[in-house]
Amino acid sequence: MEDDDMSKDTIDAKDFVEKASAKGIAEIETARMALEEGGPSVVAFARMMIADHTEANDELKAIARRANLEIADDATLMDQAKAMILSVRSGESFDEAYIKNQINAHEQTTNLFERASHSEIPEISAFARQKLPKLHEHLHMANELKARQDASSAH
Repeated sequence: MEDDDMSKDTIDAKDFVEKASAKGIAEIETARMALEEGGPSVVAFARMMIADHTEANDELKAIARRANLEIADDATLMDQAKAMILSVRSGESFDEAYIKNQINAHEQTTNLFERASHSEIPEISAFARQKLPKLHEHLHMANELKARQDASSAH
């Protein structure tokens, strides 16, 4: 009975690889925009996003190859990521839009990786479990950036 309960919260390995790689590419692309347009604390956060998500995507590509699963198409996703962050900016500073995007993206990605941690493919579930603490840390840091931004704009 316990196995049935776990399968409800899981995600198909193919879907996970596609979605996780897409989200990773979007993280990298929005972070590259932040390097050009963000304030100092956003730039520091963006550098970490590029490093961490590049490393995770490289690992995921290797796992996907071994499991004969397809990875998301980079070019299409880069365009979508840029369009998304630019469309969010109505009246907000770049930093505000980027930080909101990061909180939302990391909430979704954390949920995705939690579901993948129950994957039927051991290498996928191990990868997801290994990356979850870092994703939680990213979400915490994005929330801290927002709190500092809110506090400074209140003055």
